[in-house]
Amino acid sequence: MKSKESRKVRYAYGVATALLLGGTAFSLATGPVGAQTAPGTAITPVPGAPGSFADLAARVMPAVVNISTKQKVTVKQQQVDPLEELFRQFGAPIPAPPQGQRGPRTQETGSLGSGFIISPDGYIVTNNHLIQGANGTGTVDTVTVTMSNRKEYTARIVGRDELADLALLKIDATNLPYVQWGDSSRARIGDWVVAIGDPYGIGSTVTAGIISAINRGIAGTGAYDRYIQTDAAINMGNSGGPMFDMNGRVIGINSALISPTGTNVGIGLAIPEEAAKPVIDALRRGQKPERGYLGVSLQSVDEDIAGSLGLPKDRGEIVRAVQPGDPAAKAGIQQGDVIISVNGKEVNPDQTVSYLVANVPVGSRIPIEVIRGGRHITIPVTITQRPTEEELAKQLGQGTPGTDQAPGPTTSAGSTLGLSLQPLTPQIARALNLPAGTAGVVITAIDSSSDAAEKGLQRGDLILAVQGQRVTTPAQVVAAVEAAKRAGRTSVLLLVKRGTAPEAFVGVDIRG
Repeated sequence: MKSKESRKVRYAYGVATALLLGGTAFSLATGPVGAQTAPGTAITPVPGAPGSFADLAARVMPAVVNISTKQKVTVKQQQVDPLEELFRQFGAPIPAPPQGQRGPRTQETGSLGSGFIISPDGYIVTNNHLIQGANGTGTVDTVTVTMSNRKEYTARIVGRDELADLALLKIDATNLPYVQWGDSSRARIGDWVVAIGDPYGIGSTVTAGIISAINRGIAGTGAYDRYIQTDAAINMGNSGGPMFDMNGRVIGINSALISPTGTNVGIGLAIPEEAAKPVIDALRRGQKPERGYLGVSLQSVDEDIAGSLGLPKDRGEIVRAVQPGDPAAKAGIQQGDVIISVNGKEVNPDQTVSYLVANVPVGSRIPIEVIRGGRHITIPVTITQRPTEEELAKQLGQGTPGTDQAPGPTTSAGSTLGLSLQPLTPQIARALNLPAGTAGVVITAIDSSSDAAEKGLQRGDLILAVQGQRVTTPAQVVAAVEAAKRAGRTSVLLLVKRGTAPEAFVGVDIRG
């Protein structure tokens, strides 16, 4: 259903990431005068390219729908009314607000997007962010589905999954046009694809292009950070719409774009069918989607972390923390281990630990290969069901670094790191809001031109370990750095804690 001009509309879209700088060039290419094809002359398509997408579009377009939502949200009142302040300064009586303006005000908001019908009795797939509440919690008040023939239905939300950004809707109808799932695992770079949706709410629109990349990650982490990239035009409002292969089967769900402006620049992203279909099938059965869980916090092995450990860049992920009582802890995986394979599959930027584990059946016992202290170790782990996002958030904790600390003697770590250090005392631990029993060395000053500062280290951060060895004195930090240099390392690995936030590894260059 198209939104009326009188109400505000938010075009819900998964990601709009600015990767380019500078302006956007626009040009109109008309071609040379007189270059039109002569009447009756057949146009020969490029070898391998379809002569037309018309038959495919005509077959599948009736199953692609517009998704329109409405929600009333509370609008924050202006804290200080300028007129009221003026009246107060001059001692004039303050007028009472009109009857209709007393108390909190509400405003209707909504979103526009797309979806597609997967069964003749009215099950519809779309993105979760389209039907999620405006404040990021709950759902919208109403969802309206508009068919290609302009017929409208009120839809109910059958289920949704925030992690996968998928939702399943249902309308009360029969004998509806519908589309079938394809197989995204067989998609290849260069394959033709067709995207259909309702960009900007202007009506059903067909665009075509090729698959530009597969297994494309945009966040670097997560079980579902793995997309099909296409140059088929995808704009705001295309969210939730289908990506078709040349057989008219759905191999992706258009969900995001990478753009400096929020509009199409030829980098569209779709959730692949192989990730989406199991989630939708579970929601349709009224079940929670199953996904494996290991119970670790991870970091990618960047150039400096790799240099500190003598490992290749971008191979494996380092274990930042292990959750007590979870599968990794029970199996013996430790903080500082570098996981290089899961169930025989290599860990790399295209196949993260989170992705590989999430796709392991719950209850499976699988081998996980790690590097610990330069040795390769294979650890069998029994995978469990991933907790909810709310439960995981409680485990992570939050905190910010403190900067006020008791004065005390400091030791310079020398020009190698550009840090001044001090042993942790109970007074400093309280000032930095560190958990009881924490031990380490406090950064009291940092050279702003150092690599440590470039990597984000700050005054008040606590160094827990260097090169996997726990430290409690500045001298131990200096000794560990010197030992790493003698061993030919180009960087040193620090385990750092900031307030109540989770511990994190930082690789700092020591070649200076």
